[in-house]
Amino acid sequence: MKKPPSLDKPIESLKKIARDLRDKTHGCPWDMNQTHDSVVKNLIEETYEVVDAIEKLNEKDINTYNDLKEELGDLFFQIVFHAQLAEERGMFNLEDTALYVSEKLIFRHPHVYGENVQVEGEKDVLKNWEKLKREEKNKKNEEFIHMLSGIPVHLPALLKSYRIGQKVSRVNFDWPSSKEGTKLLKEKVIEELNEFLVEIDENHEKYNPENLITADKIKEKERVEEELGDLLFAISQLARRYYIDPEEALQKANKKVTSRFEKMETIFQDKLNKGIHPSIEEWDELWKKVKKEEK
Repeated sequence: MKKPPSLDKPIESLKKIARDLRDKTHGCPWDMNQTHDSVVKNLIEETYEVVDAIEKLNEKDINTYNDLKEELGDLFFQIVFHAQLAEERGMFNLEDTALYVSEKLIFRHPHVYGENVQVEGEKDVLKNWEKLKREEKNKKNEEFIHMLSGIPVHLPALLKSYRIGQKVSRVNFDWPSSKEGTKLLKEKVIEELNEFLVEIDENHEKYNPENLITADKIKEKERVEEELGDLLFAISQLARRYYIDPEEALQKANKKVTSRFEKMETIFQDKLNKGIHPSIEEWDELWKKVKKEEK
């Protein structure tokens, strides 16, 4: 039986807990069996729980901040745990991680820590950030570092397209910032929408979900997917032009639809419990009613 660590120095205590859990003699059987890969899902889940807590913050309710504190603690332990796994292999420890990010932040903020760098606003900061980031990475690697290589592979697709647009715009690969540029971007969205609709119409019979899966059907599906992907990417860039995060906007839409459906589900509860499904017309009529009541 291990003695619990003193909580006088919380971060040191957390590091010791991670070591204790991984101890081969008196540790936790579950923690001892984990690897970087096996706990990735935990890291992602804790991250989303932090996001949920942030969305629920209320300046007048201290409990919402206590919830955020708890979720940040859970996420922080995931970082400590990964650092512990790396330290066991002699790769790096938590201090190395903190040192690395501290050095990076100081280097990338010369307008804060330097003497001769001035910025006029956020746009200047972002342009300098990209330049310094490329300079920093090229020093560590003789090979050319692509600008978009730093975007996480597993980032949600809509958010990823938004980030791609953000990054390349810093080197002027973008629609012009003028009214004419915005008009061209809107026209691009309409163009992609029309191409998607044409592709669906032309391949409706071949790409019918009820048909058997054939090589031709798969080929047509890929073409339809390509056009839909182009449309979604164009929409994400139009959102960026108006400083709207498309991922956040879609999350809000999902939340709204879920709320409305749950209200309708409650009204149709007796029918649904008996296995009777309301007609499309009944759902549509009730949807309009719920929507009107919200407004």
